[in-house]
Amino acid sequence: MPVHAISLDELKSALLGEDVQLQAWAAQLEAGGVLYFPETPIPIPAADLEVLLGQKQTHSSLHKNIAYKPNRDELTGVNAKTSPADAVAQLHGIMRRYSQSVDDFLSHFLASYQNRWVLDYASYRPIEEQGRDLSTRKRNDLLHTDAFPTRPTKGWRILRFFHNIHPTRTRDWVTGDAFPKVVGNFTPGKLAIPQPDGALARAGKGLARATGLAGLVPQWKRTPYDEFMMQLHNTMKEDSDFQGVCTKEYFQFAPGSSWMVYTETVPHAVLAGQYALEQTFLVDPAAMVTPESAPLRVLEKMAGARLA
Repeated sequence: MPVHAISLDELKSALLGEDVQLQAWAAQLEAGGVLYFPETPIPIPAADLEVLLGQKQTHSSLHKNIAYKPNRDELTGVNAKTSPADAVAQLHGIMRRYSQSVDDFLSHFLASYQNRWVLDYASYRPIEEQGRDLSTRKRNDLLHTDAFPTRPTKGWRILRFFHNIHPTRTRDWVTGDAFPKVVGNFTPGKLAIPQPDGALARAGKGLARATGLAGLVPQWKRTPYDEFMMQLHNTMKEDSDFQGVCTKEYFQFAPGSSWMVYTETVPHAVLAGQYALEQTFLVDPAAMVTPESAPLRVLEKMAGARLA
């Protein structure tokens, strides 16, 4: 997938009034491009960087990822029982500020969306990606498109803004073919083309949500779109033949850079890197400059029916 580099001078000029350029960048993003800022538009205070780079992967006080949940102003991935209270509070404040700064930036950069998104989790990933010992479905170094096992998006798009804060090392990615071509690799053979739920399935899911049982069985919360996207995520990772022959484009994101991508659209994998920040947004596909590019619309066209 193409990587479009945007300098700070180009960005400043566009934000001062070039709506046509901003919409062109949005269209490139929606179509599966990666928008790359060689110098991040969201600088982090030196004091905050010092704290973040001081976090170490351990088996006691820190999980592999530190997550900030804006809707609840909650920090997870830090064990308050083994970490000093002031250190936890400091990290909480840093993650809150980062989340807000990305939200503020995209409110201007993607102004045409009119903030028609949900501010989802922010995360800090202090561990080295290369050589992680994970199960197949959890591996980040295998090409995949994103889907949330327990938090279905119902067709809203997964936009992620990344920031490599490592002082000297790149963060190494690989991307694959466009979403329609990837789907074509698996349907209708290994995966069935998604179809709307029947009356019985709709009634069962409605009852499960009403009674709270849907929280126990993730599948009961998923629309046909979400179920297909979850199956696609898993099948891509588990298909060694696909992983071996699929198109791969390699890119190294420089220290101090940022990039953004719709990760439910762009097949991607992380091969190496350490110390990365990320903020996720769930974006209404109807807010798109090119709404027909959304995976929901692509799959609905294939199915000939609504899926979410």
